[in-house]
Amino acid sequence: MPDLTESVSVAASPATLYSLVSDLPRMREWSPECTRVTWSVVGERFVGHNRAGVVRWFTFGRVVAAEPGRRFAFSIHFGPIPISLWEYDFTPIGTGCSVTESWTDRRPRVLKGLFRPVFGDRAPRNADGIHTTLIRLKSTAEAVLHQE
Repeated sequence: MPDLTESVSVAASPATLYSLVSDLPRMREWSPECTRVTWSVVGERFVGHNRAGVVRWFTFGRVVAAEPGRRFAFSIHFGPIPISLWEYDFTPIGTGCSVTESWTDRRPRVLKGLFRPVFGDRAPRNADGIHTTLIRLKSTAEAVLHQE
């Protein structure tokens, strides 16, 4: 069960939203923490570069679900240590869709304690980040729709 979930209605198709989210190098356009994503194995594994204030870090990701127009998800880890699971679900509604972003914290308890002085409490930070990401994603998707 995810630790955080938020949804937004978008006047664009699930296919449009999926194509945006699954193009992970574009994530920096929407996420307030992501500064760059580079594929290490295109479409499967990637390195995420992040920033929060003066703190910068990188993580390793792996795509774990890729169902065009329905669902896109990736796991984040640092070496062998699981960090999180990010999921995007797309549900058709009316003439558009609902996109839901979810975050599951997978860090071991001891790691949460060690990271807290550097990264703070991830839940409120990620709740703000999810909200910002969804609003920016909605804006991009609806702008694409108006260009078509």
